[in-house]
Amino acid sequence: MKRKLEVSELIFKILSHVFLIAFAICCLYPFLYAISAAISGIEAVEGGQLVLLPKDLQFEAFANMFNNNMFWNSYTNTLFITFYGTLFSMGTSILGAYALSKKRLLFRKTFNFFLVFTMWFSAGLVPQYLNYLNTQTVFRAFGITDDKWLVVIAMGMAAMNIILLRNAFEGVPAEIEEAAIVDGATEFQVLTRVYIPMSKSTIATVALFFAISRWNGYFWARQMISNLNEHPLQVFIRLKLEEFQDPDIMTGWNEAYAADSVIFALIVCSIIPVLIIYPFIQKYFAKGVNMGGVKE
Repeated sequence: MKRKLEVSELIFKILSHVFLIAFAICCLYPFLYAISAAISGIEAVEGGQLVLLPKDLQFEAFANMFNNNMFWNSYTNTLFITFYGTLFSMGTSILGAYALSKKRLLFRKTFNFFLVFTMWFSAGLVPQYLNYLNTQTVFRAFGITDDKWLVVIAMGMAAMNIILLRNAFEGVPAEIEEAAIVDGATEFQVLTRVYIPMSKSTIATVALFFAISRWNGYFWARQMISNLNEHPLQVFIRLKLEEFQDPDIMTGWNEAYAADSVIFALIVCSIIPVLIIYPFIQKYFAKGVNMGGVKE
């Protein structure tokens, strides 16, 4: 019986390792292909000759991109939206989650119900668009003409992230809060010196969720930002793709690189910041989701 168990465990470990390696390859291959396509010659890209390694090595597609001022504008706009959007979203989410975690909050169950209700039912795309238009009108009335702030503020809430933070705050022992209050701590001090330090894993995870959503944000940024100089990187990539699909623009293309190589170069540059930041937050990821996703 023991030998059969050892054999079955060995088979399970082998199969699980094979599956994980295959899954990792499937995830890694598109990124490696994008790099190869960005630095390969026009014949290799357009002729479908690429499999993994680049052919007819060239870096002119990256040079074309780096010499484009609109690329740097869009990159700066994306950094702006990601940084301030994450700060604003974390600020509102932490305050909301802290309040909802308190049993002494009046109508707490009702507020929690309406928060979850927004995850079950949505008003729809058109009402949301009209709401953003009204917000934009209010911004204009106060003299705010930079539509990047509209994307930062109008999209500053996410019910699921608030629930994760709320559950993490509910897991903090009440005795620690009581001890802090006895020592003379105010409500704000209890939040910043007790709850936030003890929930840093969940906070880091939620911050990653917000940052990724802002970095990859495309639809509402394109709909609400009319100034080309304020478009984020994802919108710039899409506009560049549409430009290269126009036959009139592509007539007479005689570069050593394919138009798709520029798109792949843009994709690679848009992924690099995420690849740099993610390893530093990964250690909080599993712990943060477990703390926020399980209610004690």
